[in-house]
Amino acid sequence: MKATNFIWPVRVYYEDTDAGGVVYYANYLKFMERARTEWLRVLGFEQTTLLNDYGIKFVVRTAALEYLRPALFNDCLKITVQPTEVHGSLIETAQAVMRRTEILVKGKIQIACLNTRSFKPVRIPPPIIEQLARTSKTKPA
Repeated sequence: MKATNFIWPVRVYYEDTDAGGVVYYANYLKFMERARTEWLRVLGFEQTTLLNDYGIKFVVRTAALEYLRPALFNDCLKITVQPTEVHGSLIETAQAVMRRTEILVKGKIQIACLNTRSFKPVRIPPPIIEQLARTSKTKPA
Protein backbone atom coordinates (compact mmCIF):
# COMPACT_ATOMS: atom_id res chain seq x y z
CA MET A 1 0.00 0.00 0.00
CA LYS A 2 1.22 3.47 -0.84
CA ALA A 3 1.44 6.05 1.92
CA THR A 4 2.60 9.63 1.93
CA ASN A 5 6.35 10.01 2.33
CA PHE A 6 7.71 11.84 5.33
CA ILE A 7 10.73 13.91 4.26
CA TRP A 8 13.60 15.02 6.51
CA PRO A 9 16.37 17.32 5.16
CA VAL A 10 20.02 16.51 5.85
CA ARG A 11 23.20 18.30 4.80
CA VAL A 12 26.32 16.22 4.31
CA TYR A 13 29.08 17.38 6.63
CA TYR A 14 32.77 16.66 6.32
CA GLU A 15 32.51 14.15 9.20
CA ASP A 16 30.01 12.12 7.12
CA THR A 17 32.51 11.52 4.33
CA ASP A 18 35.60 9.51 3.61
CA ALA A 19 38.90 10.98 2.39
CA GLY A 20 37.45 11.35 -1.12
CA GLY A 21 34.51 13.49 0.03
CA VAL A 22 31.99 10.65 -0.51
CA VAL A 23 29.49 9.76 2.21
CA TYR A 24 30.71 6.70 4.10
CA TYR A 25 28.24 3.86 3.49
CA ALA A 26 27.25 3.32 7.15
CA ASN A 27 26.24 6.97 7.52
CA TYR A 28 23.20 6.43 5.31
CA LEU A 29 21.82 4.26 8.12
CA LYS A 30 22.34 7.19 10.52
CA PHE A 31 20.49 9.53 8.16
CA MET A 32 17.61 7.05 7.92
CA GLU A 33 17.52 6.61 11.71
CA ARG A 34 17.25 10.37 12.23
CA ALA A 35 14.43 10.57 9.69
CA ARG A 36 12.48 7.78 11.43
CA THR A 37 12.95 9.54 14.79
CA GLU A 38 11.64 12.81 13.32
CA TRP A 39 8.77 10.95 11.63
CA LEU A 40 7.68 9.52 15.00
CA ARG A 41 8.07 12.99 16.57
CA VAL A 42 5.80 14.54 13.93
CA LEU A 43 3.27 11.78 14.65
CA GLY A 44 3.36 12.91 18.29
CA PHE A 45 5.63 10.24 19.76
CA GLU A 46 8.90 11.50 21.20
CA GLN A 47 11.43 8.84 22.15
CA THR A 48 11.10 9.90 25.81
CA THR A 49 7.30 9.55 25.59
CA LEU A 50 7.63 6.04 24.17
CA LEU A 51 9.96 5.14 27.02
CA ASN A 52 8.19 6.87 29.92
CA ASP A 53 4.52 6.55 28.95
CA TYR A 54 4.50 3.25 27.07
CA GLY A 55 7.61 1.43 28.33
CA ILE A 56 8.69 0.68 24.76
CA LYS A 57 11.36 1.48 22.25
CA PHE A 58 11.62 0.85 18.53
CA VAL A 59 14.77 -0.89 17.35
CA VAL A 60 15.93 -1.94 13.91
CA ARG A 61 15.23 -5.61 13.27
CA THR A 62 16.31 -5.77 9.63
CA ALA A 63 17.89 -3.35 7.20
CA ALA A 64 18.50 -3.85 3.51
CA LEU A 65 20.09 -1.01 1.55
CA GLU A 66 20.78 -0.58 -2.14
CA TYR A 67 23.46 1.99 -2.96
CA LEU A 68 22.81 3.55 -6.37
CA ARG A 69 24.80 6.81 -6.47
CA PRO A 70 27.17 8.51 -4.00
CA ALA A 71 26.28 11.53 -1.90
CA LEU A 72 29.07 14.07 -1.59
CA PHE A 73 30.36 16.57 0.92
CA ASN A 74 28.00 19.56 1.32
CA ASP A 75 25.11 17.93 -0.59
CA CYS A 76 21.62 18.81 0.60
CA LEU A 77 19.71 15.55 0.85
CA LYS A 78 16.15 14.49 1.53
CA ILE A 79 15.60 11.36 3.60
CA THR A 80 12.17 9.80 3.17
CA VAL A 81 10.19 7.46 5.39
CA GLN A 82 7.23 5.59 3.99
CA PRO A 83 5.49 3.05 6.23
CA THR A 84 4.55 0.05 4.12
CA GLU A 85 3.16 -2.36 6.69
CA VAL A 86 2.26 -2.34 10.36
CA HIS A 87 1.48 -5.55 12.21
CA GLY A 88 1.89 -6.90 15.72
CA SER A 89 5.19 -5.57 16.99
CA LEU A 90 6.62 -4.56 13.58
CA ILE A 91 6.64 -1.50 11.36
CA GLU A 92 8.09 -1.95 7.89
CA THR A 93 9.29 1.14 6.07
CA ALA A 94 10.64 2.01 2.67
CA GLN A 95 13.25 4.72 2.91
CA ALA A 96 15.26 6.67 0.39
CA VAL A 97 18.12 9.14 0.38
CA MET A 98 17.63 11.66 -2.40
CA ARG A 99 19.53 14.57 -3.92
CA ARG A 100 16.82 16.73 -5.48
CA THR A 101 14.80 14.12 -7.41
CA GLU A 102 17.60 11.55 -7.79
CA ILE A 103 17.45 8.49 -5.53
CA LEU A 104 20.93 7.74 -4.19
CA VAL A 105 20.13 4.97 -1.69
CA LYS A 106 17.02 2.84 -1.21
CA GLY A 107 16.29 0.94 1.97
CA LYS A 108 13.80 -1.45 3.46
CA ILE A 109 13.92 -1.09 7.22
CA GLN A 110 11.88 -3.12 9.67
CA ILE A 111 11.59 -1.79 13.21
CA ALA A 112 10.40 -3.83 16.16
CA CYS A 113 8.57 -2.58 19.23
CA LEU A 114 10.33 -3.85 22.37
CA ASN A 115 9.55 -3.70 26.06
CA THR A 116 12.28 -1.55 27.63
CA ARG A 117 12.75 -3.84 30.63
CA SER A 118 12.72 -7.28 29.01
CA PHE A 119 13.87 -6.29 25.50
CA LYS A 120 11.22 -8.70 24.20
CA PRO A 121 8.84 -7.82 21.37
CA VAL A 122 5.47 -6.39 22.38
CA ARG A 123 2.46 -5.27 20.36
CA ILE A 124 2.60 -1.67 19.20
CA PRO A 125 0.35 0.35 21.55
CA PRO A 126 -3.10 1.20 20.11
CA PRO A 127 -2.57 5.01 20.15
CA ILE A 128 0.46 4.59 17.88
CA ILE A 129 -1.40 2.20 15.56
CA GLU A 130 -4.33 4.63 15.41
CA GLN A 131 -2.09 7.61 14.61
CA LEU A 132 -0.30 5.64 11.89
CA ALA A 133 -3.68 4.71 10.38
CA ARG A 134 -4.86 8.35 10.50
CA THR A 135 -1.75 9.80 8.90
CA SER A 136 -1.09 7.26 6.17
CA LYS A 137 -2.83 4.88 3.85
CA THR A 138 -1.05 1.99 5.51
CA LYS A 139 -3.53 -0.33 7.20
CA PRO A 140 -2.48 -2.25 10.30
CA ALA A 141 -2.66 -6.01 9.74
